[in-house]
Amino acid sequence: MPSAPVVVGPSGRAVPTSTYRLQIHGGFGFDAAAEQAAYIASLGVSHLYLSPILQPAPGSTHGYDVTDHSSLNAEAGGRKAFDRLVAEAHECGLGIIVDVVPNHVTVPDATHLNPALWTLLKAGRDAATASWFDIDWSAHDGKVLMPVLGASLEDVLSQGELSLARDGGAAGDEAVLRYYDHEYPVAAGTEHLPLADLVAAQHYRLANWRAGADELNYRRFFDVTSLLAVRVEDPEVFDATHELLLSLFHEGAIDGFRIDHPDGLADPQGYLDRLAEATGGAWVVAEKILEGEEQLPESWRCAGTTGYDTLLRVQQALTSSAGDEVLDRLWAEHAAQGRASLDDVVTESKELVVATVQAAEVNRLMGLVTSACPQEEPGGLRAALEALLVSMDRYRAYLVPGQSQDRDQLAVLAAAAERAHGLLDPANHPRLETILGLARGEVAPGMDRDVVDEFMVRFQQTCGPVMAKGIEDTAFYRWFRLSGANEVGGHPSHLSIGADAFHDFESRQLAAWPTTMTTLTTHDTKRSEDVRARLMTLAESAQEWAEWVHEASDLGAAHRSSLVDPATEYLVWQTVLGAWAIVPDRIETYVLKAVREAKDHTAWVDGDADYEAAVVGFSRAVVADAAVARHIETWLSLHAASVRANVLGQKLLQLVAVGVPDVYQGAELQVLTLVDPDNRGAVDYAERAERLARLDAGERARDLDDEKLWVTTTALRLRREHPQWFVGDDASYERLESSTPHAVALTRGRTGAAYRDVRSVAPSSQTHPSREVAPGGVVAVVTREADRLAAAGGFGEATVRLPEGRWRNLLCDTRADTFEGDASLADVLVDLPVALMVRES
Repeated sequence: MPSAPVVVGPSGRAVPTSTYRLQIHGGFGFDAAAEQAAYIASLGVSHLYLSPILQPAPGSTHGYDVTDHSSLNAEAGGRKAFDRLVAEAHECGLGIIVDVVPNHVTVPDATHLNPALWTLLKAGRDAATASWFDIDWSAHDGKVLMPVLGASLEDVLSQGELSLARDGGAAGDEAVLRYYDHEYPVAAGTEHLPLADLVAAQHYRLANWRAGADELNYRRFFDVTSLLAVRVEDPEVFDATHELLLSLFHEGAIDGFRIDHPDGLADPQGYLDRLAEATGGAWVVAEKILEGEEQLPESWRCAGTTGYDTLLRVQQALTSSAGDEVLDRLWAEHAAQGRASLDDVVTESKELVVATVQAAEVNRLMGLVTSACPQEEPGGLRAALEALLVSMDRYRAYLVPGQSQDRDQLAVLAAAAERAHGLLDPANHPRLETILGLARGEVAPGMDRDVVDEFMVRFQQTCGPVMAKGIEDTAFYRWFRLSGANEVGGHPSHLSIGADAFHDFESRQLAAWPTTMTTLTTHDTKRSEDVRARLMTLAESAQEWAEWVHEASDLGAAHRSSLVDPATEYLVWQTVLGAWAIVPDRIETYVLKAVREAKDHTAWVDGDADYEAAVVGFSRAVVADAAVARHIETWLSLHAASVRANVLGQKLLQLVAVGVPDVYQGAELQVLTLVDPDNRGAVDYAERAERLARLDAGERARDLDDEKLWVTTTALRLRREHPQWFVGDDASYERLESSTPHAVALTRGRTGAAYRDVRSVAPSSQTHPSREVAPGGVVAVVTREADRLAAAGGFGEATVRLPEGRWRNLLCDTRADTFEGDASLADVLVDLPVALMVRES
């Protein structure tokens, strides 16, 4: 494939014009990825974007459970297969971006699979790798808690379930303790002891699995006890855990990185600084979830976020506000008592998470609090600490011990404290001031600076899990006014923004983060972009939706047990409509996860089997019911124009928006998937390649999948051919005026000299001579509220004001007509509800 022009970043590598996310695992390894490189390149993509490639736990389907930083995923093919992927990608003109997990490693059942952990467990606090891990050595007599047993240690020993073996370890020749599939090293000099004494003599404490809930003495990822936090803030630990990845970067095999969960780190900015120094300023994006109008810290040395902030604004810009009142009323009909308000649900959910899910982390914080303030009443201090955690409105503040603190970050804590006052008995308000002072790093007389510094850091690290588990993984499974808005970084109580607000956001992005990543679907989204596109029609036609769901409820009555609550049923109807045609097994997997995450009627631990059976039975029955199927298909047929406009409109907006768009594997066609594991299934690349070949041969699109592919590849090829328009230092973004609220229009380009014409980048069998194209080289127009537009008689005389020059629509079947000045939207959007136009000189 001929090389395309590039914009070179500080590291000397090309800045991506787009990425294509691939989930790497044993079922789709490096060689499988290499087989698709040519197809992905033909889409117009500039870089492959791989899920974590380091060695994970056996059978891992995602790679975030790293066991060994010194080797690549063996089940995916190992180093040799990765080298083959790199060679093929480069042959196809593709670079490679890799996902990095700096925050944690996994605790595998056979712990020798994690060499650093094995060393720790064998030698304890004096181990060479002890500094790697975030462990509270003051707890459990300086031992690491391993909560893996199905009963008490005494019962396990009495039942003979724990035994000493001498064929363990990596080489199969070491003494180990075995508990079913679990294997742990034996400390030197203890092999001769009686079993009970031997167990007691180890540097770890085996315990019932339930002990992890509140006795765990190591920091973990969220509430996942098998993911042990790494102290990457230690330069030696950074070097050891990044040596292979940085070596691959300097060899040219890797061109940039995506950083997983930076808010879990002790010092995110310090980490990004170290990575920037090690790579010479490589293109790096951070998985930072921004809440509301929160801004990414300007001091962070990265290109931006992984794109949830853009996802939110694109969806809001295309979601109608017309149905807000009806949706509110409809949700109130289905919501449990006290659950009508999202704010109330969020507070309730975060309080639950702080008291239970994050109890171990809060206990560790309280140990620091009581050490710093031994004279104060601990009950009041804990209430204040919990209230402050609940009241944080974002994943964390960014304060570093020993540094001058940013006033904006201090204001984040102050605002949280103000909200926390309303959750506390006034008698505990003075305790809240004490906790706030510790969170700000204020050392009162008699306090130990080290203790305060540790609290300051650890408090920030705990805020993120409370937000994620409290909002995304609890509240968003309890509150379903419009479930498609319940997304990572979402704002479901604020469904819609106007075109001006969207353009204002984009202008801020251009000024601050011009090469940030953008996304619509990820491995973590609760619903794919196309499920959300369908659900957006509920807001646009809310009264019809109310009538539809009431009829659906009648149709489902024969399948409904008295145990099925109205809120969950309401979620089921939205889910089957968004993901139709969903099969019974898929809906079962989804609803089980949903009701367990809600932690209301059941849970992952100690769940209610009868309730779960009732919900599963109802869900499976309705998707298998022919009358229900006709009812669903009737809605989709009646609102097909709006679904089409939403699917294509949000895709085009993402692809031309400020930043570097990522296409999640397979999402160049419609992908109607739900939360993981549903969204991590196999992709039919043969079908996609066949469709693209037809379009490239000049055949017209046959269906919405073809149309989405056409929009996607045309925009991606345009970006690759003209990176200066999108990611160059002088790339521009301007809003375009329209005479109707049913269109959003913008222009991207470059200030400066003219560039070659781009007719050849659209799928077509025809060839065209090169022409000069003036600056400001591309215009995008998308339709919003297509159903309401049709009800009003269509675009009529409505226009969009184009920049100077003549403009040609690359998405038009003929691509012969040109437009200028105040162009008729009915003419511009004659073939598709979206247009991608280039200017001719």
